[in-house]
Amino acid sequence: VAIRTGSMAPEKTILAVGQEAKLMLGRTPGNIQAIRPLKDGVIADFTITEVMLKFFIRKVQQNRFFSSPRIVICVPGGSNQVERRAIRESAMTAGAREVYLIEEPMAMAIGAALPVAEPTGSLVVDIGGGTTEVAVLSLGGIVYATSLRVAGDTFDDAIINYVRRRHGLLIGEATAERVKKAIGTAWIDSDQREMEIKGRDVAEGMSRSLIIGSDEVYDSISDSLTQIVRVIRETLENTPPELTADIGERGMVIAGGGALIRDMDRRLMQETGLPVVIADDPLTCVARGCGRALEDMAVLGDVFTRE
Repeated sequence: VAIRTGSMAPEKTILAVGQEAKLMLGRTPGNIQAIRPLKDGVIADFTITEVMLKFFIRKVQQNRFFSSPRIVICVPGGSNQVERRAIRESAMTAGAREVYLIEEPMAMAIGAALPVAEPTGSLVVDIGGGTTEVAVLSLGGIVYATSLRVAGDTFDDAIINYVRRRHGLLIGEATAERVKKAIGTAWIDSDQREMEIKGRDVAEGMSRSLIIGSDEVYDSISDSLTQIVRVIRETLENTPPELTADIGERGMVIAGGGALIRDMDRRLMQETGLPVVIADDPLTCVARGCGRALEDMAVLGDVFTRE
């Protein structure tokens, strides 16, 4: 969310929300702030979160006849009751008529059209921005789940730190994300790719550019990838044997922006020995699952969390 500060208005002035605001990160003058109201899947700034939700609600209400919408919000599996209550209260304050919470792995499974209500095991891995969610689902519920605060944002930070440490160059979040998307890889033997990046020289303070390779990006995010593999293995170790047999046949489904990193499926398959399927349109998989759960409440009502 990009806001203008120093205003005399009772509410902070919103300049942009979403992708438009994201493009302003690291580029704003002193009287404009680009803020991430959610961090690691939970609220980092309550005031700005409410401002953001009000913006979205008003956008939905345009050319509609209802006054207050029903909202479904996806929460990390590892979030606690206090964090979930805060999210619900922020949405109600922002103008929601009803608020439903659904855990991210369940939303992802529904969005990926997995048979969540059947007596068969499904393993899902959602590598999002703030968290990686790993879960085994069966009979409309989560049998075992782990939430790890290592994901896309962690990859970006790792790339920033690597470039500064190895090359003495300061780059911003937006540049790190472009590097990750363009030449990032989760597999050490992937084809080598390169791209030019620009930043500020640590020693001289002047603008400088350099060529970075995909092997360097792999080195920078390798530790984070190892942590993700570890929680997948832990999840499998804590899964009942019958469901483990199902997963062995069906494999795991991965989604989120992290699923789009080159050879992520290959890395997870090699590390776990399981088939790996990338969900259709992995970036919107969780959002689609939330929408379907809200539309089919008569059938899927049990998937929502209760405080």
